[in-house]
Amino acid sequence: MANTETTETREKSLNFLEEIIEESIAKGETRVQTRFPPEPNGYLHIGHAKSICINFGLARKYGGKCNLRFDDTNPVKEDTEYVDSIKRDIRWLGFDWAVERYASDYFDQLYAWAVELIKKGLAYVDDQTQEQIRETRGTVSVPGTPSPWRDRTVEENLDLFERMRRGEFADGEKVLRAKIDMAHPNMLFRDPIMYRIIHAEHHRTGDKWCIYPMYDYAHGQSDSIERITHSICTLEFDVHRPLYDWFIQALDIYPSHQYEFARLNLTYTMMSKRKLLKLVQEGAVMGWDDPRMPTICALRRKGYTPASVRNFAEMVGVAKRDNVIDLGKLEYCVREDLNKVAERRMAVLNPLKVVITNYEEGRRELFTAVNNPEDEAAGTRQVPFSRELYIERDDFMENPPKKFFRLCPGGEVRLRYAYLIKCEEVVKDAEGNITELRCTYDPESGHGSSSDGRRVKGVIHWVSAADAVEAEVRLFNPLFTKENPDDVEEGQTWEDNLNPESMVKIKGYLEPSLAEVPVGQAVQFERVGYFCPDTDSTPEHLVFNRTVTLKDSWAKINK
Repeated sequence: MANTETTETREKSLNFLEEIIEESIAKGETRVQTRFPPEPNGYLHIGHAKSICINFGLARKYGGKCNLRFDDTNPVKEDTEYVDSIKRDIRWLGFDWAVERYASDYFDQLYAWAVELIKKGLAYVDDQTQEQIRETRGTVSVPGTPSPWRDRTVEENLDLFERMRRGEFADGEKVLRAKIDMAHPNMLFRDPIMYRIIHAEHHRTGDKWCIYPMYDYAHGQSDSIERITHSICTLEFDVHRPLYDWFIQALDIYPSHQYEFARLNLTYTMMSKRKLLKLVQEGAVMGWDDPRMPTICALRRKGYTPASVRNFAEMVGVAKRDNVIDLGKLEYCVREDLNKVAERRMAVLNPLKVVITNYEEGRRELFTAVNNPEDEAAGTRQVPFSRELYIERDDFMENPPKKFFRLCPGGEVRLRYAYLIKCEEVVKDAEGNITELRCTYDPESGHGSSSDGRRVKGVIHWVSAADAVEAEVRLFNPLFTKENPDDVEEGQTWEDNLNPESMVKIKGYLEPSLAEVPVGQAVQFERVGYFCPDTDSTPEHLVFNRTVTLKDSWAKINK
């Protein structure tokens, strides 16, 4: 009975893609070959990270292989810069590919197959412009109008297609179309374009080609060449699957099959490459790796860990229907992972000076601080202590409410890892603003003790003013003010929803050990949040990014 329950639990936990694979394995089809096929025309974002985790994760789970194949069929938009960034992102996430391939590797074979389709009477050269083709495609309820050149002879089509390849025609002057059905209920079957003319330098093939295959023609055949068993795409390609199958069947080649899952949509997040590019080009953000962007390189710069992104992809799962995921769910995964792996440090971001009047001037001592209470192997460090300190301004109230356990006039708190102090005097400027607290300390209260065994409820963090390292601290908030950035009022655009407070810069005072933290490695500022040194940081000017707040702001996780 126990074994049956275990099996049932395991089966229920499978997503639909795993079910498909396991059904195939049960039938004796044990080979699993996936691929991740990005177009190198921009930087990958969190949605691509989910696809990476699915494609590489399925291959890993079932002992298969996953190829990395760049869909480089549009030389105008593609660049080796994006190729390099994509490979870096995949490896950062913890995956590696079986083989590295490019659609351009198959240009000769794709051309030969196009010739074969022409010879079979299943493709023709069309002289119509893109606009004319669009206008004659028809609607869902109205059949399309056949091109005047649809019935060209095979010989004429072969000649024209060869001349297209030789560069005898200008961009847009001719296209190659599949000859299927201009009245088909699936609009994609109404003689789709297979090749268009683009006179542009390709990042790999140079000027060898001036005709380039369209995605719907190149993708399935590339999968077939690589003998992909499970071609996994996002849900918007569902309508493309019949055409994917049509080309494979018409050419009688290896029958790869496409499966679709729901793409990732996050609240307060823009996923459109075109719109993200506009933000970069117009200077609305600092670049593709701006920590407010949803790109993988931005997550890395912000201090996210690969494990947290993988855990997020697993948590949201693989669905068949589009939905919108709360951004807080991603932050929850980041917070959960960093709580386990991030070392602790002390930093004060809104400083209030404290002078310990009964502590000797010029005296300095070191207190032992725990690096990570979740990981004993992380060890300890020494934190300097002196007569003048900084504490968080929010940790003091002149007229506190009940159950306020931090510092107040006449009140006592423990300084984290150090002494008990008592506020004796509040110093103000001419405008009545508090500028300094004068306190006394209990010399017998170090390391958690006290002179008379008394205990206090309040424990606050601090930094020694004499040893503090100044840093620019960037507090990041969502880039957009609305959950759906495309939700706009009449007369507005999505750019009107940009959050003017998405990045707030402040000066922080840090314990000196923080000057040694590597760029991109997140640490916990105790009682404040998780932060990491930015790529802009230098020894002369430290810059820290807020990775995620300390408290869980996503309450729905436990519902």
